[in-house]
Amino acid sequence: MEHWLEVEITLPVEEYRQSMDLVSIILIESGAGGVVLEDPALLADLIDRGSVETVALQPEQAAIAPAVKAYFPVDGSLPGVLEEIRQALGRIMQSGDYNLKTRQVARQDWNAVWRAYYKPVKVGRRLVVRPVWEEYGPVANELVITLDPGLAFGCGAHPTTSMCLRLLEEYIRGGEMVCDVGTGSGILAVAAAHLGARRVLAVDLDELAVQAARENVARNGLEDVVQVARGNLLDMVFGRADLVVANILADVVITMVPEVGRVLAPGGRFIASGIIKNRGGEVRRAIHAAGLDVEQVCMDGQWLALVAGKETWRF
Repeated sequence: MEHWLEVEITLPVEEYRQSMDLVSIILIESGAGGVVLEDPALLADLIDRGSVETVALQPEQAAIAPAVKAYFPVDGSLPGVLEEIRQALGRIMQSGDYNLKTRQVARQDWNAVWRAYYKPVKVGRRLVVRPVWEEYGPVANELVITLDPGLAFGCGAHPTTSMCLRLLEEYIRGGEMVCDVGTGSGILAVAAAHLGARRVLAVDLDELAVQAARENVARNGLEDVVQVARGNLLDMVFGRADLVVANILADVVITMVPEVGRVLAPGGRFIASGIIKNRGGEVRRAIHAAGLDVEQVCMDGQWLALVAGKETWRF
């Protein structure tokens, strides 16, 4: 039976909203197979406003301290990973007022935890992300993405993903060639196809992500439009793309952006997300150095998404 290590970091209520994104980034950069944010106070607020109808919050749950949980494969590298996490937390949590604890969970237990938090969510004007185990009846012109993320990143609820979905909705007009770099669950590739892209290449280096993405493409009946491949960044891209989308970390965006100019067609667009706010300047400079022009900046909490264009006159 496959086991994972659950790392739970409990934060003071007054620091949670300011620190949760940074803590999440530390865990993701440390190799987490998934991150869950638990904030009972936020959930209670959503229930009060009628934004969440499918979750019942018990009184004892509301008193639980907010936490960030992450899941790591159990192997010989774990002691070093945990020490790196502690050191990184010490740098950002000046008060030192946090608690880190761990426990082993079976893979099916992780899946059960994930499913308890994952409900249908509408993003933008038309896109609805529906977990495969939840029923949803689309209305009007909604486009439903049926998804089982498994252990891959991307379910539509995280700001980095939701900003990408909204931007895809804005920039895809129909008939485009789209490249989704670091596809994870395949959510952005599936969304691009639903929105009218002619062809989508979805690439990820992680075999679990490639498997999850292929299954999700099949769930949505899009095998004729979306090709999923295992590869590193843009190495698998030959020819020109009308749109490149990358929901990955700032360092990876900086690394890949010179290659974006190679594969992007004149007049094409590059959507980059997964960028923490204080890294935005570095990413913008790298984009400009690659001969692209930043046209739009979106922000959600501590996260940024950028849209850059390749104009004909620059090349």
